[in-house]
Amino acid sequence: METVDIPILSLLIAFILLVIPVVISLKYGLKIVKPLFVSIIRMSIQLALIGVFLKYLFIWNNPFVNIGWLTVMIVVAVFASIKSSSIKITKIFLPAFLSFFVSTFTVVLYINVFVIPLENIFDARYLIVLGGMLLGNSLRGNIVGISTFYDSLRTDSKHYLYVLSLGVSRKQALLPYIQKSVQLALKPTLASMATMGIVTLPGMMTGVILGGASPDLAIKYQILIMIAIVVSTIVSVVLTILLTERVCIDKYGVLRTDVFRIGKK
Repeated sequence: METVDIPILSLLIAFILLVIPVVISLKYGLKIVKPLFVSIIRMSIQLALIGVFLKYLFIWNNPFVNIGWLTVMIVVAVFASIKSSSIKITKIFLPAFLSFFVSTFTVVLYINVFVIPLENIFDARYLIVLGGMLLGNSLRGNIVGISTFYDSLRTDSKHYLYVLSLGVSRKQALLPYIQKSVQLALKPTLASMATMGIVTLPGMMTGVILGGASPDLAIKYQILIMIAIVVSTIVSVVLTILLTERVCIDKYGVLRTDVFRIGKK
């Protein structure tokens, strides 16, 4: 069975649903009307453009173009994750990029080579689509992980320095902060996995079913993508922390104050 098409007029009718959050916002003074419509407009324009772009990417299906586009997606994800933290972008962009690049490409290529497997491991339908899903979740995890790690370290600096003064190694002193950051970064994903199929029907599964595939196949892909998300998220968060702390912490184990943006606490 083919997926039922949604005409443009019908899609415009869907926008009428936005009246509900607008009314609620006005009633309770939530002040979300402007950011809501800005986000909706940006999303619609971006998705329309990427829809056209993906159409040609799938037609060309050139490995170098596909890798190039996924790299662009990684760069944007890195900027978004760093922008949400208190660290200067110029200080940790490269190590953050390396962590995203390694975690995303490693997991996607593993899936394309050993799990599916594909004749063309750089096929746009799988490389870009799976890579995009992993990046979206890794992005959320890194925003939480990076912010938690450095904010906790700065807030708890006296205790951290006291521990170092006792002769504890830098690795041991940083371990509690790494543990807390990774745990918080993974918490939403693990909570989602725990209720998946009972409370929620996840996006990957829904999309595959709407695409005409059987529920059995949709379940297999959903399990696959959730395993991939957990692995890529934890790898990217840990790598980001380990690579950036080499830049943000000096050789004596002291957090450098010049890496923080002015006005960010």
